[in-house]
Amino acid sequence: MRSSTCEEIADAFEVLKGGMKRAVDLRCDALTTPERLALLEACEWIRRCLPAVEHPLINQLAAQADATELGGRLAPALANRLRISRADASRRIHEAADLGERTALNGEPLAPVLPATAEAQRNGELGSGHVAVIRGFFHRLPDFVDVETRQKAEAQLARLSLEHRPDELAKLADKLTDCLNPDGDFSDVDRAKRRGITIGKQDLDGMSPINGYLTPEARATIDAVFAKLAAPGMCNSADDEPCISGTPSEAAIQGDARSAGQRNHDALVALARAALSSGDLGRHNGLPASIIVTTTLKELEAGAGKALTGGGTLLPMSDVIRLASHAHHYLAIFDNGKALALYHTKRLASPAQRIVLHAKDRGCSFPNCDVPGYLCEVHHCNPYALHPVTDVNELTFACCPNHKLAEQGWTTRKNSRGETEWIPPPHLDRGQPRVNTFHYPEKLLLSEEDDDEAERI
Repeated sequence: MRSSTCEEIADAFEVLKGGMKRAVDLRCDALTTPERLALLEACEWIRRCLPAVEHPLINQLAAQADATELGGRLAPALANRLRISRADASRRIHEAADLGERTALNGEPLAPVLPATAEAQRNGELGSGHVAVIRGFFHRLPDFVDVETRQKAEAQLARLSLEHRPDELAKLADKLTDCLNPDGDFSDVDRAKRRGITIGKQDLDGMSPINGYLTPEARATIDAVFAKLAAPGMCNSADDEPCISGTPSEAAIQGDARSAGQRNHDALVALARAALSSGDLGRHNGLPASIIVTTTLKELEAGAGKALTGGGTLLPMSDVIRLASHAHHYLAIFDNGKALALYHTKRLASPAQRIVLHAKDRGCSFPNCDVPGYLCEVHHCNPYALHPVTDVNELTFACCPNHKLAEQGWTTRKNSRGETEWIPPPHLDRGQPRVNTFHYPEKLLLSEEDDDEAERI
């Protein structure tokens, strides 16, 4: 198949965009119920086919684009350019790798990893939900399932997608998994692929969902710990002095009204707190491994509001006050966004400077980056080789991948507000934001007058 010319590609997309614009402007009041349902089917067909158009574009970017041209990473580049979440960008990249055409090292074209699913998607016969089920099934297959059997199973599920909804297909995929692996005999490699724990975003009440899979070893370890620390009467957060070692009193055991899940939660907190208190974790990014919390004097005195940790977690002030009873306290004073008198002649930032950056930047200062302060390095806005003074007002937080951009043509500077501006090289400059507002959502709610007043405080 010959390669399409730039003009052919541009014309096809212009026609597609023009047709969509006309469809968006249509009024459908005159349609009957069957006609509306038919149009919705047409919309679904378009929605299902669209990823097949994107796959080769994404795969070509992944294979051919220069790392500097994309800022070093494809997923963040797609997320920022398309204004989608990084999770969605990552999903599209992995989906394109499975369903898009591939190229061998010698340049020979190769079929998609999941050819039957890719063909059905190109024909508009299955949607994103079906694709997710089939990809999940395929990647969960044990290593001992041979290639021919894998291909037949994938083709079977693609055919079943024509007749079933994604939730129904998921049940059929589970049945097919049982047929291929009736004994559930997974190898250590298979189990290792599934391991992982994910902590979700905080809800409005501050609670965070957690889910994942534990390996047998991890489960055995956790079981042994919970048998002790999650026993009735142990590590009870409702007690004034929770029992964290030895044997709890009979009164503590009898008065324990927590569920098993709540006892497990409190045991995990006690275990993590003991690890932090032991000092055995050493240092992380220049500071002892510890909980770093920033708040304002006004909120602390009022005992209300929320503080922010170096990991991006919002803590109710009641929790902050309780943690502060056995913590080391630091006071950082800012004048119009600048920290006072924190500079020295060594290249590496001091612990005090790092703590101030937790309060000042909260996380990576690169535009749209959501990496919290715990996972950031300290970056000199003025290169240390040219300005051999480590002034906290010329320092900023940057995550490791974005920190490397300073070696790929990006420059940084402080603006009049004390914010860090990231200036792209000319070939990447498309007028995108240069300051990260992700870690300061409250600023987006302020008027310009309010913002100026906030700077003076």
